[in-house]
Amino acid sequence: MSNLEIRRVTLQAAAEARGVVIVIDVIRAFSVAAYAFSGGAQRLWLVRSVEDAFALREREPDALLAGEVGGRLIPGFDFNNSPSLMSAANVNRRLLIQRTGAGTQGAVGAVNATHLLICSLVNAKATAFYAQKLAHTTGGLITLFPTFYKSDEVSEDSVCADYLEALLYGQDDASISLANDITRLEQAGRFDFLKFGDPDFPFEDIAAILDIDRFDFVMVGSHKHWQSITYVEVEKKDGMSQ
Repeated sequence: MSNLEIRRVTLQAAAEARGVVIVIDVIRAFSVAAYAFSGGAQRLWLVRSVEDAFALREREPDALLAGEVGGRLIPGFDFNNSPSLMSAANVNRRLLIQRTGAGTQGAVGAVNATHLLICSLVNAKATAFYAQKLAHTTGGLITLFPTFYKSDEVSEDSVCADYLEALLYGQDDASISLANDITRLEQAGRFDFLKFGDPDFPFEDIAAILDIDRFDFVMVGSHKHWQSITYVEVEKKDGMSQ
């Protein structure tokens, strides 16, 4: 639609996100989520805390736990926060419960979204297409929500938000601008922490994160409540339909 209104919020203002809300976490939560769905995962539950993850697994004992604290594998969890490792994992038809320091916090905190989508660079184009279709139900309002943002340095989530905005507005140079922005991220050393062979930060994650528009599906979330826990249930949907 032509009368789009695109806003942005940061993690500290999650509850201010309105309309079609696209929650972005490129490094690495929602890249992990996309590879999990690609591997056949049935659903994801996004939570704020480690304690919430363990409590929900008591409710669903067959669930797998994925995520990080400080970037590291959480004791008792099945997976860390690596998209390349997730791409090789056997998660077919499984429920994954995910906890991270930015992405899942933002998704759970976006309580006023009319529609909730989670996104990274690997499914950005499909997400933009789907969001544009949904925008007719929100008067054209779309909120881009980069969960990692620093005003004084380039951020991959802001780069993804810029790419989404360019796609939403139909800009012909969206891919060229994205390529230039990724070069800036590389020059700024944003991926350097993945170059030292650490099992929680494998080198292969760089290629997995930067496989632009690899997937043509969207990840659609909805807020759920169980006992005292608020979480987001995410399902995979075809990005070319609505």
